[in-house]
Amino acid sequence: MSENVLLSSLTTLGVGGPARNYVEAATEADIIAAVRAADRAGEPLLIVGGGSNLVVSDDGFDGTVLKIASQGFKATARDSCGGASVVVQAGHDWDHFVHESVLHAWSGLEALSGIPGLTGATPVQNVGAYGADVSQTIAAVRVWDREKDAVHTFTNSELGFGYRDSLIKQTTVNGSPRHVVLTVEFQLPLGRMSAPVKYAELARRLGVEVGKRANSLQLRRTVLELRAAKGMVLDPGDRDTWSTGSFFTNPVVTAAEAATLPADAPGWPAADGRTKLSAAWLIEHAGFSKGYGLARDGLARDGVARDGVARDGVDEAGTTPRASLSTKHTLAVTNRGGATAGDVLEIAREVRDGVVRRFGITLHPEPVLVGCHL
Repeated sequence: MSENVLLSSLTTLGVGGPARNYVEAATEADIIAAVRAADRAGEPLLIVGGGSNLVVSDDGFDGTVLKIASQGFKATARDSCGGASVVVQAGHDWDHFVHESVLHAWSGLEALSGIPGLTGATPVQNVGAYGADVSQTIAAVRVWDREKDAVHTFTNSELGFGYRDSLIKQTTVNGSPRHVVLTVEFQLPLGRMSAPVKYAELARRLGVEVGKRANSLQLRRTVLELRAAKGMVLDPGDRDTWSTGSFFTNPVVTAAEAATLPADAPGWPAADGRTKLSAAWLIEHAGFSKGYGLARDGLARDGVARDGVARDGVDEAGTTPRASLSTKHTLAVTNRGGATAGDVLEIAREVRDGVVRRFGITLHPEPVLVGCHL
């Protein structure tokens, strides 16, 4: 156990104060032992994986931070009818497993290439991109249930998957879950062709019609290119990737709310007759361009550029702000260097409030906010 480890060193956003206690667990037994020790001591507990979906307060975390570091995956079954059943340790790097699945001719995960973080986090958020999400391939998730002090296995139907949502997320408070993920089991069809391509931009790049399949390796490479162009593939030398990825989820609204938007506002059918909107479109059309930022000496208060407010990542004095929207994509709030959690949240509040003023729609954060709020 270590003390006062900076959480900024454990997150892709690069912000967050010290953890009072820090523990790294490389096996399932170590994970369970660390969780039980914190619970028995009455310690607040924060679970950290890849740190790609966390915004941690500048005050840090006054409790135990547990870093999940278990590794490996194993195919427990493989046949032409049922496909491959693959159990992955919670601490295994997600994109490494996606790459391995493509190389093993296990189909279904290729559109989720390049997403940072660990496998154990994927069912929590029902991680998704380019028309796919993990709920389509997860068979079961083994967890440590802190309330029952026991291992439990959830089947897919028991996990309550929704858009960036699950039962595990719903029972997590301030980054501290009731259910600590130990392993994730995927059921993957065999073959070197992808799952049907559902995302129009991806289909165009691949030269196929929406709903058709493509070579899985080619699809993975194309997704990585698309993500890199948006600053969504981690690169220490590119400040646009110092983020949590998309900071806001795409809002799902009633038909009446959707009808108040301009005719060119993109939208897609969602459950119960609702419509899913593009958060990026709302942000851009509320007046926030790529690179909109927080200058070191002042803020815009109404989403309109003023003296001292950064556009395109540089303010009027030529100073790089501490935090700004990505210069490649308006959905990501980025650390330009030396940003605090407060800097990041101030940008997010500006954007959220500006969209409310312009369209009357409230955007909600996708990352977990620990010890802080919008």
